[in-house]
Amino acid sequence: MPKNPDWWRGAVIYQIYPRSYQDMDGDGIGDLKGIVKRLPHIASLGVDAIWISPFFTSPMKDFGYDVSDYCDVDPMFGTLADFDAVIETAHALGIRVMIDLVLSHTAEAHPWFVESRSNRDNPKADWYVWANAKPDGTPPNNWLSIFGGSAWQWDGRRMQYYLHNFLTSQPDLNFHNPDVQEALLDVERFWLKRGVDGFRLDTINFYFADAQLRDNPALPPERRNDSIAPGVNPYNWQEHLYSKNQPENLEFLRRFRAELEPYGAAAVGEVGDAQRGLEIMAEYTSGGDKVQMCYPFEMLQPPRLTAAAAADTFYRLSHAAPDAWPCWSYSNHDVERHVTRWKLSDAAARAYTTMLMCLRGSVCIYQGEELGLPEAEVAFEDLQDPYGIEFWPEYKGRDGCRTPIAWNGSAPNGGFSEGRPWLPVSPAHLPRAVAEQEADPEAMLHHYRRAIALRHAHPVLATGADDGVHSRGDVVHFLRHDENETIFCAFNLGEEPAEVPLPQGAWAPIGTDLGSVTKAENGLVRLEPWQCCLVLKRPTD
Repeated sequence: MPKNPDWWRGAVIYQIYPRSYQDMDGDGIGDLKGIVKRLPHIASLGVDAIWISPFFTSPMKDFGYDVSDYCDVDPMFGTLADFDAVIETAHALGIRVMIDLVLSHTAEAHPWFVESRSNRDNPKADWYVWANAKPDGTPPNNWLSIFGGSAWQWDGRRMQYYLHNFLTSQPDLNFHNPDVQEALLDVERFWLKRGVDGFRLDTINFYFADAQLRDNPALPPERRNDSIAPGVNPYNWQEHLYSKNQPENLEFLRRFRAELEPYGAAAVGEVGDAQRGLEIMAEYTSGGDKVQMCYPFEMLQPPRLTAAAAADTFYRLSHAAPDAWPCWSYSNHDVERHVTRWKLSDAAARAYTTMLMCLRGSVCIYQGEELGLPEAEVAFEDLQDPYGIEFWPEYKGRDGCRTPIAWNGSAPNGGFSEGRPWLPVSPAHLPRAVAEQEADPEAMLHHYRRAIALRHAHPVLATGADDGVHSRGDVVHFLRHDENETIFCAFNLGEEPAEVPLPQGAWAPIGTDLGSVTKAENGLVRLEPWQCCLVLKRPTD
């Protein structure tokens, strides 16, 4: 791959959830060889990079986000040689490879934790967050787990509690210990030497916990939202001042960035915070010495992204972090697919896709998004996700967005596997399978290709500045500009026709293959529901 230290800026990144992408050995679980087989499909989209969710050795209680060996491949996914083949094939196709590092916690089966919990005197005794019980035997403080209940689990071997922000089988590492930091930097170095181009950093703001283990204050009801945890989870009732978002994290991120620099690699951090996500993103991406990008939740929330909400997000971003570089996404492996979450028609989904490719920042798209897949219905007896099992039926968990991809609607299991898939292939997905959409020039798949191609044809959309994002009723509009081009973008995100003023100047139409209209009368462009206007200022103007 060409050495371009800024390759990440404006990149389109395709997220692969490997369990559900392509199974090559018939065990019903996707694997690394399956990714190799399907990389040509990904390349055909025109994306710049892939992000692969965890494939490391794991007990799989949280499906790979509980790691027991950071430097090996779980046998269900293949071998290190198979991973090398992913790198080699992706690079040959011009695609960079990012992998998902889960550094805030390990699996309880990790050798570090096995040693740490054995007694209070071993060399790794303080590699995890351990604390004594209160005099009455209750946990050290009031911190809650995202997956429900107390964030503390009693361990009879040490007669202490250990911290787990997620499952009880996912103990949190103690980042206040410099040996822990060095061990995790060694993990980073291992994969950089193996050829990865960057990392997606899971739960990046959870690395450090308050050294004094102070109680979190209550969060007033009017400030609560369900952007990070479902509304039925009391996790939303606390202001997480002390259990995450600690200032010590900044210096660790500087150390992490320093390891990236010689390789021209990049990192995108997942910021999970319901109140201060954009502000934390500002802290973590400022100064050019921490992570390059952060992955906020503003567009992953349950409420539909309206024109006013889009304008408000960019307004807050410009004030909190004018130089921050976001990585926007509508869907991922943790949230209901946005076509269902926002109740989008086909036309609406296309409008949001085109807009995403025009926004300032980088972009993540989630596997199957390019097919317009709705959330799959998964019966309770088929559920795998412990989160959904815990909160069913008010919250059905994450399995509905993790079902296997259908490659051929007429093949058994949609062409995903010759064995029984770990989650059922959704019958509703079969008519939207890749083979079926390839044969239909008007299918969603081709719309994604055209939208990504527009972004590449006009680099200003990937790396240029904007003049702010504005709303006018249901219309969101903005200018993207650099020294070479200026593009005006407007999107009607509503069910009624709307008008938007066309800025003064001589404009040339672009994006007509995406349904863009450019005819103006009396300086106004009329947009039908879910229609866009994309125009390029002529060089002579």
